[in-house]
Amino acid sequence: MPGNSIGQAFQVTTFGESHGKAIGCIIDGCPPNLKIDLSEIHKDLDRRKTGKSRHTSQRREEDKVEILSGLFDGVTTGTPISLLIHNNDARSKDYNDIKNLFRPGHADFTYQKKYGLRDYKGGGRSSARETAIRVAAGSIAKQYLKKKYKTKIFGYLKSLGPIEAEKIVVTDIEKNPFFFPNNKQINELEKYMDALRKEGNSIGARLNICAKKVPIGLGEPVFDRIDADIAKAMMSINAVKGVEIGAGFRSVEQKGTEHRDEISKKGFLSNNAGGTLGGITSGQDIEVSIALKPTSSIRIPGNTIDDKGKEKKIITKGRHDPCVGIRAVPVGEAMLSCVLLDHYLMNKAQCGD
Repeated sequence: MPGNSIGQAFQVTTFGESHGKAIGCIIDGCPPNLKIDLSEIHKDLDRRKTGKSRHTSQRREEDKVEILSGLFDGVTTGTPISLLIHNNDARSKDYNDIKNLFRPGHADFTYQKKYGLRDYKGGGRSSARETAIRVAAGSIAKQYLKKKYKTKIFGYLKSLGPIEAEKIVVTDIEKNPFFFPNNKQINELEKYMDALRKEGNSIGARLNICAKKVPIGLGEPVFDRIDADIAKAMMSINAVKGVEIGAGFRSVEQKGTEHRDEISKKGFLSNNAGGTLGGITSGQDIEVSIALKPTSSIRIPGNTIDDKGKEKKIITKGRHDPCVGIRAVPVGEAMLSCVLLDHYLMNKAQCGD
């Protein structure tokens, strides 16, 4: 199966399935002499981990990453880095009743049609379980960028269904289970999620991912535009249905006098471009917004067909996130980190450091 790798100079190739023995990745192209802080990797993995609150899936995975190669005394050697995370809490029996049914909104139907078979246990390769190893790889990229440029990459939940953050307080993001930037609205979010779980339904979300202290000059003008690569990386995340850079779709209603980011001696006067101009970073903050759909794994009966084409009713049991957007925050951060390091290394090869 092609399409398991992302990046050119900093390339991440992932492997594994939701209910397999393990998930893992190979990182090729990581620069040597980077002291890896394993606790930082596990900190990011813990932020994505299931079962940390009643508002996420109750699957209990330890998510402890093993580094099998590419380090000597905790320092990168420039050789491939292999990472492995064991699956310890897969519960495949939850899928026995629906193994011959196509879950609406999932990849079951398309996988079966394309490959002629599929792993029905948790969705196999199409499961968001795979994103845990992306978070581990992204944490390494994040550590390099922080060391080299003091780049800071962070994300937050801008909207959960109809509830939008009334203001952005960055210091609030890590103080609640929603990565929400306004602690004054947490009670409202919890009441909404409690009602949603009781209903057996799910909801979508909007996330914002930001990178500060990004060097000027990353990206290329045409096919390797950095905003294009960011969009691809974000769209590769399960459940993502839309990506905006900077003003995004608000640009439609803006006039040129409003949208253009005028420049003074002190720098840019606005950032509608989201930190890129002509596919190249401008030195401003990279601002990305992504929309995630509500999961289709819900307890409310729905219509589908089985693998023989017969119409059936389906209820998806098991442990699922009522809002997949909550745990996607560290995944979005990881993908942006990988893209930025990839472009830094490509720029270094062409233009020097």
